[in-house]
Amino acid sequence: MPETKTECKYADNDRYLKLAAAGDEEATACLMEANGGLVRGLAARFRGRGTDFEDLVQIGNIGMLKAIRSFDVTRGTAFSTYAVPLIIGEIRRHLRDDGLIKVGRRQKQLGASLLRAREVFTAENGREPQIHELAEQFNVSDAEAALSLEAISPVHSISESIGDGDDTFSLENILAAEDVIEKRTDQIALRESIESLPPVWKRIIFLRYFRELSQQQVADELGLTQVKISREEKKIVAFLREQMIK
Repeated sequence: MPETKTECKYADNDRYLKLAAAGDEEATACLMEANGGLVRGLAARFRGRGTDFEDLVQIGNIGMLKAIRSFDVTRGTAFSTYAVPLIIGEIRRHLRDDGLIKVGRRQKQLGASLLRAREVFTAENGREPQIHELAEQFNVSDAEAALSLEAISPVHSISESIGDGDDTFSLENILAAEDVIEKRTDQIALRESIESLPPVWKRIIFLRYFRELSQQQVADELGLTQVKISREEKKIVAFLREQMIK
């Protein structure tokens, strides 16, 4: 009996991170898909620097894969907080080296083999295979199969027309504006950074910026002095700023 693919539950990152840490490649693929928006949002920050946007996304996906494989679930750090610097670092490393995306010979060969296997599967079964069905044929992980196929795929412009007749549209008409993506990415990073704060710091942030209390009111509620609150607030802002620019 063929194995049934587990449905990815995007709100359940923690569960899939534990499964991925134990070597579950399907969980890794779920995490890659679930965090695709984060990768694209970060890649959008580097547009206009000589590398095609989809290439930047591909490079960012490498950083995401590294984050998934190296993340320690016992550290108590939010995954997105951990992944963002690795994704950005991978993209910056590419831009610094100022070269085209280098695809290894083995990855090219695997991608070509996967492509042929996909065509055979489609002809025999009347449907496109799922990535895990292809990966199993070559004894590789879902993520490695996906990256290999992506590596040999042609890059398409977001202004390229899709569809026929009156139903044609382009990706640029349905993708969120770059400033919206960047704002959403910053919101994710800020939220995760706040979650990593010590309880007292989180309480100060809540009282000051969500309940909009003055420093003196916060001091009265926490049993501290206004000077102490002022100093702690400066430390919090400095910490969050450092986390956001990593």
